[in-house]
Amino acid sequence: MSMYHELMNIYYRMYEHFGPRHWWPADTPFEVVVGAILTQGVAWRNVEQAIRNLKQAGLLDLAAIARASHDELAGLIRPARYYNMKAKKLQAFCRYVMDNYGGSLERFFARDLWPLREELLGIYGIGQETADSILLYAAEKPIFVVDAYTKRIFSRLGMVDADIQYHQLQRFFMDHIPPDVELYNEYHAQIDAVGNRYCAAKRPSCGECPLRPLCAFSKGLTNA
Repeated sequence: MSMYHELMNIYYRMYEHFGPRHWWPADTPFEVVVGAILTQGVAWRNVEQAIRNLKQAGLLDLAAIARASHDELAGLIRPARYYNMKAKKLQAFCRYVMDNYGGSLERFFARDLWPLREELLGIYGIGQETADSILLYAAEKPIFVVDAYTKRIFSRLGMVDADIQYHQLQRFFMDHIPPDVELYNEYHAQIDAVGNRYCAAKRPSCGECPLRPLCAFSKGLTNA
């Protein structure tokens, strides 16, 4: 079986188990950007509360965040934790787009994928996973997002090394699955569903996992 077929077999097993994930949950591309920054190091339910606070205050807007006071913004996003740092990150992004693209997210996202990625990584507080989430889910560029769940699941499946680097893991997927925004979107969402529900770092719940028949780690637990 080719690597493409192996990866798609994994995808279909997850999809059949969970159904479509409808990720990223947001009303606008800008809301995706805000969520991608706020979700660093915190559960999504906390991000949802912070976004609700911004909406209620009329601040879920690029220009509004750029000109807001730090203290006001930090207070509104407090449920997302690390709120002072995340307020700085949100304002750095918004002010960058205001200063360089006249406040137009559409103009910013019109750039080609890889130059846009480099530009995102140059903005304060934007790391690789956040940049790629913005690129895939907000800008709708064909880039595969990887995270801790991806590394854990695919190393336990025996397909990559446990210490694989971010760019190597990303290339693993992008070298074997054709660039398709919808597929990359759903694949990453399915991986995160498995990681969140079953593939915990400690005491994973292998019994219900749709990938159990393929998983070398699960078989090791069974034989232990």
